[in-house]
Amino acid sequence: MNVGDTLAPLEVAVTRTLIVAGAIASRDYQDVHHDAELAREKGSPDIFMNILTTNGLVGRYITDHLGPRAVLRKVAIRLGAPNHPEDTMTLSGTVTAVHGNTVEIRVVGANSLGHHVSGTVTVEVAA
Repeated sequence: MNVGDTLAPLEVAVTRTLIVAGAIASRDYQDVHHDAELAREKGSPDIFMNILTTNGLVGRYITDHLGPRAVLRKVAIRLGAPNHPEDTMTLSGTVTAVHGNTVEIRVVGANSLGHHVSGTVTVEVAA
């Protein structure tokens, strides 16, 4: 891998099931991640994805590209626009640094509202 290389984009269908399952799997029982009526009462148009689900999707995106021997060393992300049901998040990545077997990749996940997630992933790849 070289600085400037890009990863093929990954489209993730943001379904109600994905949002709720991700919240349950990460033990995040906040009502805004599973109850549309309560989410609306709190000012959101619908339920929305939690950061732990997003973090998992970012990790999956990187390891899908680099293979099963890739080891995530650091994932530093920031959320922006929420991921609501019936949208699509498209993840993209660009290599920003290479140090031996360690690669840093800038990741962005965008949906119809803008950037849902942005950040960097540091990964060790097999030699």
